Amino acid sequence: MCALIILSIMKNNLFEILIGSWTLVELIEVPLGEGKITNPMGTKPKGIIIYNSDGYMSAQIMNTDFEHSDTKDSPPYLAYSGPFKTDDEKQIVSHTMSVSLFENWRNETQNRKVLFKDGLLHLETEKPFISNSRLVIHKLTWKRMEQLNKNH
Repeated sequence: MCALIILSIMKNNLFEILIGSWTLVELIEVPLGEGKITNPMGTKPKGIIIYNSDGYMSAQIMNTDFEHSDTKDSPPYLAYSGPFKTDDEKQIVSHTMSVSLFENWRNETQNRKVLFKDGLLHLETEKPFISNSRLVIHKLTWKRMEQLNKNH
């Protein structure tokens, strides 16, 4: 019964559930056709995504093994921030990038499918895109960060 209540709350309050700071666990690139899953930001990427209750978010991801990476096509660092909104029915979070390292991303809105599983936040690009001449989606797994100062 308790699990059903939690699931019900999660489905109805996606905005509130996202609020906080999350650390990157994994970022993979999954081809829609044949091909292997790759790690576009390296095998041990580091990242933080922050969702604030004022409706703004910020994301930074770095490739920690860029110097040793097989693909130099991917950037060593990715960062953007701006307003976000959620769609509880579709379980989607939309990021509007007011600030971005990539000029072509500025003022663009990108949607992410949201799934909570085993205490982790899973974000997936809603629309496939072309990367290294193949159609792919990105799947990112995030873990909620511990609050550093329990008095706040």
